[in-house]
Amino acid sequence: MIPQNSRSYWLLSIGVGAAVASAVLVLALGRPESAADAPRGDISPDDDGSIVITKFVPPAENADADEHCAPAGRFAATATDGPSHMVWIPGGQFTMGSTHRLARANESPLHEVRVDGFWIDKTEVTNAEFRKFVEATGYVTTAERPADWEELKKQVPAGTPKPPPEMLVPGALVFTPPDHAVPLDNVGQWWAWTPGANWRHPEGPKTSIDGKDDHPVVQVSWDDAVAYTKWAGKRLPTEAEWEFAARGRLEKKPFTWGDAPLSETKPQANIWQGSFPHHNTAADGYPRSAPVKSFPPNGYGLYDMAGNTWEWCSDWFRHDTYRRRAGDDVIENPTGPAKSFDPRQPNMPQRVQRGGSFLCNDVYCASYRPSARMATSPDTGLSHLGFRCAMTPAMWQAKSEKDGATSRAAP
Repeated sequence: MIPQNSRSYWLLSIGVGAAVASAVLVLALGRPESAADAPRGDISPDDDGSIVITKFVPPAENADADEHCAPAGRFAATATDGPSHMVWIPGGQFTMGSTHRLARANESPLHEVRVDGFWIDKTEVTNAEFRKFVEATGYVTTAERPADWEELKKQVPAGTPKPPPEMLVPGALVFTPPDHAVPLDNVGQWWAWTPGANWRHPEGPKTSIDGKDDHPVVQVSWDDAVAYTKWAGKRLPTEAEWEFAARGRLEKKPFTWGDAPLSETKPQANIWQGSFPHHNTAADGYPRSAPVKSFPPNGYGLYDMAGNTWEWCSDWFRHDTYRRRAGDDVIENPTGPAKSFDPRQPNMPQRVQRGGSFLCNDVYCASYRPSARMATSPDTGLSHLGFRCAMTPAMWQAKSEKDGATSRAAP
């Protein structure tokens, strides 16, 4: 389960002590969605509308992160004429949400949604793919940048003391399991702010991704994921697109593979097996992330739409999004609310994640279901959170034309 807080909370909990940390946790304060205080690649549109990162500039010059989140209009497309390593999802109508016994309140009421056709990555973006992006652009991820107290203090109660400088260093949140059973009402028992943790060192500075090119990249914030998608000429999927694709043509089923519960002998997904959070039997072969394509695909040929790592979506998160849609007719291509709100953390803007992870367990977090919704602040990186990309036919057409023009211009 994703901790109900932000990068800011963990920095403050370490720097100012338990009393203030408790207050901050109640407020669940986060950094603004712009979340940038260091240089990154300049993300700007080419003449043909595709997005490339061209040079190093201050973050304030970046294009709006939402500019390519919404679905485009209808274009003719087939499964055979699209981008490599992506799967064509033909679009259609489906029942969004769930009333299953494992479902949370934010997954209901059920409502009818229609999405246009789109492509989506066959797997999560891997370490190898993300490395290509970083090498091509010089991009610096959120976790690799120091925290900025001038930004943090805008989001905390007046008078909150500044954390010591050694706490405002680059880092991210890492799953650190205890060696014994603990109450499940305090995520601080198994999550720790870890200086030096980032996508290259997902569990801290002494760890690495050597030999894990085919694992999903993690410790990437929503801002990092959006930067990658723009460089690739793609975008993040909407929450509705993600769920439609995850269901794999199985209408109203609780799992991506149907009705059957998770098998103990032939697991359908990479989740936590054993007693969470202190004992993982790893009966599926993977105590943490698994290489992509390690488990059977769903009905659309997509891998890891259940478990392995959570995946960012483009939408802002509201706990009551589905209730606000109640009574509407079929909703066409929803892109989520205009802004985020969750009464449990009213001051923290949050983006949606889907799919669950290798930490999902029925005792605590049964979110390896296609309808399960979770969220965290856009600046937060976690050791079980990654993403995959989507692309509309219009985006593919623009990219194809650009690539063709580049090819014709080459000597």
